[in-house]
Amino acid sequence: LHVRSRRQRQMCIRDRMITASIVSYHHKMDEIRKVMDCVLASPVDKLFIIDNSSNDRLRELGEISERVRYIHSVNRGYGAGHNIAIRESMDLGAVYHVVVNPDIYFADGVLEELISYMDEHKDVGQIMPKVYYPNGDLQYICKLIPTPLDLIFKRFFPSSITERRMYKFQLRFTGYNRIMNVPYLSGCFMLFRMSALQDIGLFDERFFMYPEDIDITRRMHEKYKTIFFPKVSIIHAHAAASKVNIRMLKVHILNMVRYFNKWGWILDSKRRKLNKQVLRELQSINGG
Repeated sequence: LHVRSRRQRQMCIRDRMITASIVSYHHKMDEIRKVMDCVLASPVDKLFIIDNSSNDRLRELGEISERVRYIHSVNRGYGAGHNIAIRESMDLGAVYHVVVNPDIYFADGVLEELISYMDEHKDVGQIMPKVYYPNGDLQYICKLIPTPLDLIFKRFFPSSITERRMYKFQLRFTGYNRIMNVPYLSGCFMLFRMSALQDIGLFDERFFMYPEDIDITRRMHEKYKTIFFPKVSIIHAHAAASKVNIRMLKVHILNMVRYFNKWGWILDSKRRKLNKQVLRELQSINGG
């Protein structure tokens, strides 16, 4: 196989527009700067900072580079904030857009590798890298489309009871060491093909926070490949706010109710069909 050098990949990427967005809500300045430095070191042409905070204390971030656009917005939720940036990016003619959490960071070359893969595989609508915690532990960010039971088990039952179900639900049997087409990818880092987003629609703004990544990935997966790409990785300092904050737990539960009201609680035929297909493909690759 012919493997292009990083310089060759960068030169190929320069002929198309790439945009990115970060949605902030009262995040610390140094936390935002850390992920901004990573994004600005990559071939991103425009980085949108959507600030959902009650004040515009982060406005000075817009002065860091002419590639940065700061927007102070009314807080209508995580997905709604990114939609502001995605719509402007579409108007600019962007080919790819990457959604990044404020609590991630990554090394040079990650975005180039992901875009190179998407350039070579036109049926891919969305892609994300392998994800680690800061201590080096792997995050299980590849999942089946969840049933209500999957989320109840994970949230409210001890791991000794849920381990077997989570092993399957989080696709741990794959080893997370190969490229996979997965119907539910974490929202901490989502690289989209813009033409695919225009086809399936943006984030569903009925979800204030949490299930927007399940919803958009499964919609994308129905028409395009949604790829886990373990050849590059990022660090995600995941805080799991709803596990320690009662208010965020209520937000989480309310929005998961909205998600299942949309797709179905028990009778979700698309979920059943997609999950069976994914398991069949992955288990055949892994020898059953």
